[in-house]
Amino acid sequence: MNKSLTKTSKFLSLVLRHRPEAIGLQLDSEGWLVIEELVDNANSRGETLTRQLIDEVVATSDKKRFAISADGQRIRASQGHSVAEVDLNLEPVEPPAILFHGTVAKFLESIRSQGLRKRTRNHVHLSPDQLTAEKVGSRRGRPVILIIDAESMNQSGIQFFRSANGVWLTDAVPARFITFPADGGA
Repeated sequence: MNKSLTKTSKFLSLVLRHRPEAIGLQLDSEGWLVIEELVDNANSRGETLTRQLIDEVVATSDKKRFAISADGQRIRASQGHSVAEVDLNLEPVEPPAILFHGTVAKFLESIRSQGLRKRTRNHVHLSPDQLTAEKVGSRRGRPVILIIDAESMNQSGIQFFRSANGVWLTDAVPARFITFPADGGA
């Protein structure tokens, strides 16, 4: 992704996941914004945004962070919202036996004592494979990969959801369902 697309993707993440009010908009209850309003409001606040640029970001994003509505008029983030009133209307799904979570060593002590918590987001994000978890963890430094016993969590009544882009979501992961690296993440 070139610099212009990366900048646009980061801007869309900010607006569609965390702060739509930054450009004077509000997400609907399912996280959608009308694309024409998004473009108009962004440009009126000094951001360079076009429908063509949005379509290119959506089409070229390897993580498929954004979705365009079936009628082509609206856009939303696939997951990662910190806006509390957004409900993606995801149905509970049975997860695979194991999932992964990428983090860094400085968070391990907290995770060992409290498990994985959603903090300001609407869900804890889990990866379907180790490579994806490594990419996620490497955004903050040397990645540490945690193995999540999703099957046991699900059997204990904890629900899982799968976003449109394949990220697994849950409300929390208690520490007893997490396998930590043998080397302590060092």
